[in-house]
Amino acid sequence: MGNEEFDVETALDAAIALHRVLAARTHRRKVMGQEVLVPGQLGEALHLPRIIRQLQGKQLRQRERGLEEFHELWPTLSPATREKVLNRIGWYDPKSLNWEDKRSNRRPIADSDR
Repeated sequence: MGNEEFDVETALDAAIALHRVLAARTHRRKVMGQEVLVPGQLGEALHLPRIIRQLQGKQLRQRERGLEEFHELWPTLSPATREKVLNRIGWYDPKSLNWEDKRSNRRPIADSDR
C-alpha cells in the first residue's frame, strides 16, 4: 500500500470509514460487577470527529486543514487498519489488478508492427 493520495473527498470517505472501523472494536469492562462490551474510543482520541467536520467544512481553508490533519494521521495507523479502511471505501490499486478485472481500465498494448 503506501501509494494513497487523498484529496478532500476521498479523505472524508476514508475518515468516516476509519471512524466506523475503530468504533467497531469493542472492549470488555466491568460495570457494577457485570462485564459489559464498550465500543472503541480510539476515533475520539485521534480527533476523528473534528477532522471529519473540517473536511465537511464550507471554507476551503478549513477543508485543507482537515486534509492536512488526515495526512498526518494516516501513516500512524497500522497496515491492517489502513487496509480495512481502503476496502470499506472501495479503494484499489489499478496496477495490481488482473487483466479481466473490469476496474483496471487497461488497454491492450498497441502493436508496433502497424
